[in-house]
Amino acid sequence: MTQRPRPLRIGNASGFYGDRFDAMREMLTGGELDVLTGDYLAELTMLILGRDRLKDPGAGYARTFLRQLEECLGLARERGVRIVANAGGLNPAGLADAVRQLADRLGLPVRVAHVEGDDLTAANPGSLAAHAYLGGFGIAACLREGADVVVTGRVTDAALVTGPAAAHFGWGPGDHDRLAGAVVAGHVLECGAQATGGNYAFFHEAARSGRDLRRPGFPFAELHEDGSCVITKHPGTGGFVDVGTVTAQLLYETAGARYAGPDVTARLDTVRLTQDGPDRVRIEGVRGEAPPPTLKVGVNRLGGFRNEVAFVLTGLDIEAKADLVREQLTDALAKSPPAEVRWDLVRTDRPDAPSEEMASALLRLVVRDPSQEAVGRALSGAAIELALASYPGFHVLAPPGKGSPYGVFEDVYVPQGGVDHVAVLHDGRRIPVPPAHDTVVLDEVSEPPLPQPLSHGPTVRAPLGLVAGARSGDKGGNANVGVWVRSDDAWRWLAHELTVDRFRQLIPESGPLKVTRHPLPHLRALNFVVEGILGEGVAAQHRFDPQAKALGEWLRSRHLDIPEILL
Repeated sequence: MTQRPRPLRIGNASGFYGDRFDAMREMLTGGELDVLTGDYLAELTMLILGRDRLKDPGAGYARTFLRQLEECLGLARERGVRIVANAGGLNPAGLADAVRQLADRLGLPVRVAHVEGDDLTAANPGSLAAHAYLGGFGIAACLREGADVVVTGRVTDAALVTGPAAAHFGWGPGDHDRLAGAVVAGHVLECGAQATGGNYAFFHEAARSGRDLRRPGFPFAELHEDGSCVITKHPGTGGFVDVGTVTAQLLYETAGARYAGPDVTARLDTVRLTQDGPDRVRIEGVRGEAPPPTLKVGVNRLGGFRNEVAFVLTGLDIEAKADLVREQLTDALAKSPPAEVRWDLVRTDRPDAPSEEMASALLRLVVRDPSQEAVGRALSGAAIELALASYPGFHVLAPPGKGSPYGVFEDVYVPQGGVDHVAVLHDGRRIPVPPAHDTVVLDEVSEPPLPQPLSHGPTVRAPLGLVAGARSGDKGGNANVGVWVRSDDAWRWLAHELTVDRFRQLIPESGPLKVTRHPLPHLRALNFVVEGILGEGVAAQHRFDPQAKALGEWLRSRHLDIPEILL
């Protein structure tokens, strides 16, 4: 009888470029692992690396990763742990060479491979960085050929898990359900400590129950051959893993029931979670479909220059003070007004306040223009000249500077076969990775049936967050807000109460925008996508919260008529 392959223990040591430096060592020393991954890339990171590459053509990768390896490469080699990271950014070949040089200097016999083919900058004139989101089969090819370290450029976050899983279990492109299970595991792991209690809506309940959230451990998955897995963490590390923390991360930066990627489209509406013991959550039942025929390409370009100034308005007549300074600056900039001018009055002031800060509001002015001069000296001069000639108590949080460049992000799509996906091995051999041979055009999933509404009864006007958790994030110019509850009765209420119209009422900023609601009954969750709320993406800094990280917490703070039985 053929013996089933043992589970693959695959962990994460980075959720972004700048994450906890010691996490790699903590994961390697905390317990047994087979593969350790690191996610270093985000839309904003690609722009930052693109600007680095303008100054130094040999740059373009996450230098933190190299410094971590200097401490940990020998440890990983000693423990037989393979390392897979997308830290190559815009220059995976350059990072692979740097890792080889590091290994030689440390006297370690390490085989280093990399994946390339994502860079489509030349095909997108005017872009600073344009990169396709590749899948995991290039990583799998490197690992099958004996690589100890694999670095990539822009792959999907989940590819860091699908690649090692495909190599370990021998999966092929047609193993859709298994690949989909690995995608879900990868999505849970990709943001590190967000799966182990970090940024968790019900953190205060966890703290009251004695869980230590000061330094959450990083997660790993015990991934099985059938695509199911258990999400857990090393013993003795901080934080916790439960159905709530995993649900929150599953909803992060996703949209509807179909979660599409280059390897497979995972059906999030089939995911089933169960608590499998302390700090262990089992994920099973995930179904997969053929991937779409196109690959997403993230295009970053410089959008121009921006500047801002925050005027502090204190005490009485806040609105009148704001009107005065608006009129003064509008007149001062009339000869050469910036292309975009945005004013936001933030009423943080309170009447009869016990401190000056609590008596003050902020009037924020943001300007953008293709010309640095239009947002720099012109604005700073006009603003500072008002110091003795404007509203009583005039001062600013900081004087405006000379203006700084900002970026914009957009998605474009190319055919699956429109990239040269290649695994470059430690000995220089190049293995082409064919595109998916079986693809299906994405279509919307029919809305699932909703549960019976909760019976009518007395209600209390209270914040939504007393019964519901939320997590929000960005995808280009759009934001998603995932909202979930922890009981069947709460789901019966939420599914009928939190409609698109109610969401618009609670988040007035979404009023003129397209809002789509996606129910996910197995998770007792609703996922809302708000299109265009972030303008041209995080680098454009269109909004006070440019990545919509706290949009879900704002929603949880809004008041609704909540059935008493749920409180």
